[in-house]
Amino acid sequence: MKKERSLERITANPKILGSKPIIRGTRISVEFILELLASGFTKPEILRDYPHLKARDIKACLEYAARLSENEIFRRDSSSSWMKATISIGPLQT
Repeated sequence: MKKERSLERITANPKILGSKPIIRGTRISVEFILELLASGFTKPEILRDYPHLKARDIKACLEYAARLSENEIFRRDSSSSWMKATISIGPLQT
């Protein structure tokens, strides 16, 4: 599947950024790319500022985030507080 191949661009390494998900072959975290996009940077701007990245790397970050959000469950406990349970999407390839 294309989506699965795209996710191969995302990896984690205990020696890089404390095992945060990163773009394979870089020290750029998925979180960083998502923060750039959320703050208004466009894909072309990110690719200009980080020329070693490819458009497929940004797409992989978005797909990774989408997969994570598919696996989160929010519910209220008896005190009416929101609780989150996370379902793992499986180990990242290193």
